[in-house]
Amino acid sequence: MSPSSSKKDTKIVVVGGAGTIGSSTALHLLRNGYTPSNITVLDTYEIPSAQSAGNDLNKIMGIRLRNPADIQLSMEARDMWLNDEVFKPYFHNTGRLDCGHTPEEIESLKEAYETSVNAGVGLEKTTEWLDSEEEILKKMPLLDREQIKGWKAVWSSDGGWLAAAKAINSIAEVLKKEGVKFGFGGAGSFKAPLFAEDGTTCVGVETVDGTKYHADKVVLAAGAWSPTLVDLEDQCVSKAWVYAHMQLTPEEAAQFKDTPVVYNGDLGFFFEPNEYGIIKVCDEFPGFTRFKQHQPYGASSPKKVSVPRSHAKHPSDTIPLESEASIGRAVDAFLPRFKDKKRFNQALCWCTDTADANLLICEHPKWKNFILATGDSGHSFKLLPNIGKHVVELIEGTLSKELKDSWKWRPGSGDALKSRRAAAARDLADLPGWNHDGETDSITASIDQLKLSKEETAKTGGGPAVEI
Repeated sequence: MSPSSSKKDTKIVVVGGAGTIGSSTALHLLRNGYTPSNITVLDTYEIPSAQSAGNDLNKIMGIRLRNPADIQLSMEARDMWLNDEVFKPYFHNTGRLDCGHTPEEIESLKEAYETSVNAGVGLEKTTEWLDSEEEILKKMPLLDREQIKGWKAVWSSDGGWLAAAKAINSIAEVLKKEGVKFGFGGAGSFKAPLFAEDGTTCVGVETVDGTKYHADKVVLAAGAWSPTLVDLEDQCVSKAWVYAHMQLTPEEAAQFKDTPVVYNGDLGFFFEPNEYGIIKVCDEFPGFTRFKQHQPYGASSPKKVSVPRSHAKHPSDTIPLESEASIGRAVDAFLPRFKDKKRFNQALCWCTDTADANLLICEHPKWKNFILATGDSGHSFKLLPNIGKHVVELIEGTLSKELKDSWKWRPGSGDALKSRRAAAARDLADLPGWNHDGETDSITASIDQLKLSKEETAKTGGGPAVEI
């Protein structure tokens, strides 16, 4: 059988296919010649999934290089955001300003700068070291000089922001037009793999409503929900980050139009306002977990797993009280003119970390034809255009050794609770202020901010993962 005929007949189910890695995988299956009607995308919510971290107002685009795989993936992604018709309308190339003011953060910035300019891929032409407040203000004059005393920064003209939910929806339009199949709700929510008589060869999946989808390959790309669905042996720990929106007046929004993304590793980050004048601010911290006794498929008994709590299912959830204060500190530093402006749509958003912050993209070692594609570690949305290409390479057996080694099954290789962050995540059970179950609308800080109308949802998107 020729490779082309094999692709034509191969049936593939993508679980979590309405999020970042899943939607990219479905797109690249199409681009690689798989029959649309043989591709099935499953998710609890329609694409872009309401509980995907990618269903967001915006994400940071930047090229941060930690290893050779990062260089390849980042440069591929940049080129596709700039040139691919599906993606280029959603890249706002406003530039990125990475700032620091503590000795540790400044040293980290210097290392990142030197890595970029010495990478041999042309970044020395687009990356600049800024050694004073004066140089920083030339790139972003709307910062307050008094608030940035002692700051240093790295400027990247390659950076900017990505209209996240809109970009995933752009993929959705292609998938629907080409005839890809979908299953949502109970018919799209994973329950268990289906196996052949040998008990180890995956031949499909069953969803929570009892629907069975038969396939030659199954890809689990369920983001932060992946460790709750199948036992990943503690390789991934799901964590929440927080964000808040502020509504600017048309005059204020006009001032901030086309301003760069500003990121400070000790404070957080913010973006230029979107077309509705909504500006998003995030703080920076190691994340929040939510550990429960839970038994994912494949585990022999219940175990402690950090279980995400979907804002789509619990719209009255907000953020811990301490996060309100830390976002306030970020606003004070970045946007002091808006320190008294009301913040709304404050919510938790979930990603899943690996110990080394590399993805987990591999065939399950015990289940043939069951592919894992998860472990985003808060920096994968920029790879939306190209990550699916490499998942398809894994499916076809052509993935490079370098990427295979980076993304392999690796239990016991480190502490995913801490990952590469400065400290381990803290658990939401220890933090007050975010859970409003059973409370009245008056207590939950105005229900119109928490349960957004369809129009408002279009304005604000879902919620962010920290894209670094």
